[in-house]
Amino acid sequence: MKRILAINPGSTSTKVALYADKEVIFVETIDHPMDELKKYSHVQDQFDFRKEVIIDLLTKNDITLESLDAVVGRGGLLPPVKSGAYMVNELMIDRLKNRPVAEHASNLGALISYEIAQSVGIDAYIYDSIAVDELSDVARVSGLPELPRISLTHTLNARATAHKVAEKHGKKYEDMKLIVAHLGGGISVSVHDRGRMIDTNTDEEGPFSPERAGRVPCGSLVDLCYSGEYDHRSMRKKLRGNGGLKAYLGIVDARAVESLIAEGNEEAAVIYEAMAYQVAKAIGELATVLCGEVDAIVLTGGIAYSKKITDWITERVKFIAPVEIFAGENELESLAFGTLRVLNGEEEAREYTE
Repeated sequence: MKRILAINPGSTSTKVALYADKEVIFVETIDHPMDELKKYSHVQDQFDFRKEVIIDLLTKNDITLESLDAVVGRGGLLPPVKSGAYMVNELMIDRLKNRPVAEHASNLGALISYEIAQSVGIDAYIYDSIAVDELSDVARVSGLPELPRISLTHTLNARATAHKVAEKHGKKYEDMKLIVAHLGGGISVSVHDRGRMIDTNTDEEGPFSPERAGRVPCGSLVDLCYSGEYDHRSMRKKLRGNGGLKAYLGIVDARAVESLIAEGNEEAAVIYEAMAYQVAKAIGELATVLCGEVDAIVLTGGIAYSKKITDWITERVKFIAPVEIFAGENELESLAFGTLRVLNGEEEAREYTE
């Protein structure tokens, strides 16, 4: 059995899991108090702190580093890369430490994984990085040359769930045409054409979500930006962090919204259904990318646990293709299972180059 340590650093937590093949040995979320994180000027400065917390967790669970076969970390903000696995190398480390595309906690995934793996002479990987970009040429065109479309989306969970759907149907991911909607704090919808994610409505240009505004009217947005009421930082926060359900209802928890609806709150009912309505529109829009030849529509992410949301979406899109529901974000599992495919020779890890 292959023992794989998976590490997923987030802004205020680090999620860690150990798998033996597909069996989870343990999984834990380590929360980092803001008072602790405030000590560090930059995300990269948290490296030693977060690594030691992970080592302590392994010691507590009687896991020795020598018992591991591989370590995999959440892929950070690199320049555009292909989907699947990359073996972490010195060039990737240099890029993430000294020249990241942007500061992000996920950048620590490769750094910590590499350090742990190097100490016992095993390989470290990233899998389905945030920076995966396999858009077709026509999908990159936005309407303004200065604003090309990019593919910063929920690749990890979307592709992992697509693999599960293919496995359920006794097929390979590379043989299927799928549309996957990730429903979480951000919502994105992606097109998977026989192993490649060729287009996506990102969480900035697709449906609104619990805390993100999604696609909004461009002209009105420009006017709002120049209204004098907002600076650059506050406007960005309005769109990403204070938009969506939070902007309309003041809450981001979908379960709390459903409680309001149960109590007879008509505004909550309209806004909540509008979120599902926009997801369905995005699915319909992306079905045209595959000329309507869609094997399945997949709903995943935390909000896919909501029967109300999934029923609303299904009712509008079931004419396109059967709808499959795989609730949950499953990021650690996705990292581990992807790495397992590499160790078992089912996939080949890429070498990172610039």
